[in-house]
Order: sequence, then structure tokens, then C-alpha cells
Amino acid sequence: MNKEIKFRRLGTMLDFSRNATMNMKTIKKWIDTTSDMGYNALYLYLEDTYEVDGNPYFGYLRGGYSKAELKEIDDYAYERGMEVIPCIQTLGHLPKLKRWPVYKSIMDTDRILMVGEEKVYELIEKMFISLSSCLRTKTYHIGMDEAWDLGRGKYMNKNGYTDPTEMLMSHLDRVSQIGKKYDLEMIMWSDMFFRLAAGGEYYAKKVNINVDIAKQIPENIQLCYWDYYHSYKSFFDKMISAHEKLKKGTSFAGGLWCWKGFAPNNKFSVMSTKSAIKSCLENGIQDVFFTMWGDDGSECSKFALLPSLFYAAEVSKGNFSLPDIKKKFKEKYGIAFDRFCALDVIIKDVDYTEQTYFTEIFGDNPEKYLLYNDCFSGMFDLTLTGAENEQYKQLFRKLNLLKNNKEYGYIFETVANLCDVLSIKAQLGANTRRIYNSGDKQALLPLIADYKKTVKKLEKFYNSFRRQWYIENKGYGFDVQDIRIGGLIMRMKDCAARLQDLYDGKIDRIEELDEQLLDNYFSMNDKFTATTGWRTSWSDTVTRSVISDNLFG
Repeated sequence: MNKEIKFRRLGTMLDFSRNATMNMKTIKKWIDTTSDMGYNALYLYLEDTYEVDGNPYFGYLRGGYSKAELKEIDDYAYERGMEVIPCIQTLGHLPKLKRWPVYKSIMDTDRILMVGEEKVYELIEKMFISLSSCLRTKTYHIGMDEAWDLGRGKYMNKNGYTDPTEMLMSHLDRVSQIGKKYDLEMIMWSDMFFRLAAGGEYYAKKVNINVDIAKQIPENIQLCYWDYYHSYKSFFDKMISAHEKLKKGTSFAGGLWCWKGFAPNNKFSVMSTKSAIKSCLENGIQDVFFTMWGDDGSECSKFALLPSLFYAAEVSKGNFSLPDIKKKFKEKYGIAFDRFCALDVIIKDVDYTEQTYFTEIFGDNPEKYLLYNDCFSGMFDLTLTGAENEQYKQLFRKLNLLKNNKEYGYIFETVANLCDVLSIKAQLGANTRRIYNSGDKQALLPLIADYKKTVKKLEKFYNSFRRQWYIENKGYGFDVQDIRIGGLIMRMKDCAARLQDLYDGKIDRIEELDEQLLDNYFSMNDKFTATTGWRTSWSDTVTRSVISDNLFG
């Protein structure tokens, strides 16, 4: 244990289940970088991206780690005083398994295992056996979070309605017994217990702790309180207190925001971390780690969170002086803390305070939904303020100055080139609709030229993003980015061609541009504005047409 760190464990959690799995060179670099800061644990989030004996379809074609690779990672980390802890799933969050016929019989819903099915527990035991053969740790994080539709699929068809609390406790007991066979201490996300106690809400203002449930939690299971959304200490205090009433020995997982698109959010990560660590220190929490999710494709480089990583390590040593932290950061990495944070590409200057809640941060960085927002259907055009093109132009200039940084220049180049795309693309759809409705045919020519410029900028962005991906990750998963960005390029070309046809008189209208945009996307009473522009899922953003109806499973 690093003597400066105030916790027994201080770790980072890398999500290797959303397309990007780091290559071996990069994961070793990550271990070197974080251990140098003082971290002594690495949590690997692996849904189906690891080898399980006798299960060739488990993680098939997903770029998962072989047992030999996991052993190599574990050995490398061990030599640097770092413990590698697997974060797996033993209940929900396993939708990829249903792709393969061999696993359909053990799935309750599309993402949840069938509680009570013996084949489920055979698979879980094989998970433990495989991981135990290549990792030294006796601590496993077994997931079990966000299983909202537990027992509502094939389980209900087979057994009728069963109380979800009863199902959860029964399943947890079975997994606990398997863990005991291999002397494992296990951690699970706590939200299911709290949702059951608070009518489906995790961060409830009042949580009634059921003493009977508390007594049923197995002795070798500890709870993990996860919170990536709050920034005020009093809330963390309240939740930690509630957890300790449920089961002593709570661990805490914060969030370093890299899962909203191609850019990070260091600013909010730092604010949230500050309050969370203060609370953990005061409330005697021993184990703390910071999640770095990949959600919709893992576009953002984890190294883009270097300022947040460094800040979290420093406050975990008791150093809450931001000027001192920034000074140390520049001395160590040769670039100013705030200059590095330019990667956040925030176009709405949000002054985060200790009262900021996560709903307030989703409007500050619309880079992903503005990238994929269709220029003809324009569903997100009503979130625009009119200043976006110039704002992204300024961000491009700022980030472009840093692309020659020896260590991390490739990340700055990727985000800079994205901003260069958005310096035209952000308002291109709105401009298209305005010119189309004006009936000014001559204005179509410079508009078509903007489409062609955007295509060239997109190709440049694609090349830099592709370079970033292959520097850091295995090849698996980039096919998704090829489909997304390649599809966007072709869509831009098609829009330009249709505008040209309109100019040439080959067509007399464009149906999508004739349709009036609605500004109450969220509800009939809620206006859709820049402050509510939180959509970061490609499928939610790119089209209202059917991508996949999954009708036949």
C-alpha cells in the first residue's frame, strides 16, 4: 500500500465491455501511470470480455482477454504494487450473451440471467475458476446492478410472479456459496437493495433500511455505493450512512467522466471527486475506486482524464489545494492542468458548485449529438443557440496548438479535428432548413459547398480518431466506428446531392425539410433546449428510422 494514500485501496476501473479493449502495451502504460500517482488497484470491468473455460462463445469476436493476457496483466501490476480486481456480472448487464443460441436458455430477459436455473450457476462457477487461474486477488466484484426487470421475462412465464427481493436474495446466496468454495471476498453494486427499499429509486431522499434484508446479506458479500452524479458532500454522507446501516464495510465508486462522447469532462469529475473523497475520508471508507465507463462505444481516450486522475490521487492523500495540485501536475507532465482540460470542449461555461447535480452537466458538451444530428431531419437543431460554429472554431484553434505534445498529442489532435468538423456541422442542418424555407435558390450553392467541406473535415477527423483507437486498443470494436462515421460521411454526401438536384430543378422539394420541427421532445410540457440536450447514444441521435427492431431476438 502507498503510505501517502489514506485508503486501503485506491483504484481505477476500466470498462472493457463497450467495444474498446486496451491492447497490452497501453494497459501496461496505464498501470505505470496510475501506480506512479499512488493508485494501488486496477479494477477491470469485464462483462463477457474474458476467457471462460469450456465456453468458446463467451465473448466470442469481442476482443476479450485470454487467460494468458490476464495473467500477464496481473504479473505486471503485481510487480508495481498493484492489485488487479475483476469486475464481472453475475446477474444483469449481459445482453451480448443472448446473441448466441447456446446461452438463450439461461436468459430471463435480454440482459438478465435466469435466477434459479442450474446452468446459470455452472457458468458462474466457471467464471470464478477461470479468473482464479490467472489473477492473484481473492476479491471479486460480481456486479448485480440495474437488474430492473428481474423475473419479468421467461422466468415469469415459467414460474409466475415472484417477489424481486426474494429472487435477488436467493440468487445472491447461491453466488455467495460458489464464492466460498474458492475463498473469495465479493463486492456487489448496492443499487438493487436501495431500489427495492425506495420504490425503484437509488438516490432517494429517504431510504428505509429493511433490517431483515440486511441480515440476509452473506458474510462474504460487501456493498459498493456508486455515485457519479452528485457534487455535494452532504449527499455522499447521507448515502454512506445508509449503506453502513445495511452492511458494514461499504466501498465507494466515483466516476471520471469519459462516457458521453469523444471528449471527457474533467471539470465535473474534479468537483464530484472533491466532495466524494472528503466524505469517504470522514466516514472511514477503506476502498475507493473511480469508474471510467465506455457506454456507447468508448470513443473517449481514458488518458484524456489525466487531470482528474491526478487530482483524485492527490486528494486521496489529503491534499485539497488545487493550486498545489495544478503545480505538481505541470511539473510531472509538462503541460498545464487547465490546458490539458481544454479536451473537455465545453461550449457552455458551467460554474460547477457543490450543489451541482448531474442533470446540470449534460447540456455543456453536445459534441456527440451535434456530430450525428441529421442535417435534414434536424431533431436536435432546436437546441442550438446560434453561436456553436464560432465556439467550436475557437476550440479547434486552442486544441490544435497541443497536437504536437509528445505523449498525448494524438488525443488533442482527435478532439481538435472533431471541433473542426463541428465548426461547420453544428449549425449546418439549421442553416439548411433556413435557406430551404427562404426559397433562395442561389443560396443553395454555398450551402452545398459547406457540405463538401464538412465531408473533408470528417475524413480528417476519422483518420485521427482511427490512429487514436489503434494506439490504445485492440482492433475489435472499431468496426462500429467505421459504420457510424462512414455512414455519416455518406449521409452528408447524399444530402449535398439532393440539394444539388433541388438547385438543378430535378426535384422540387425535400420532404424532411418540409416537416416542422417539434420543440417538446422530452414531454408535451417540456421544451427541448440546449440545457436538456443530454442525448449521447448514437442510435438515439442519428435517426428516427428503424436501425434494428430485434424482432426475432
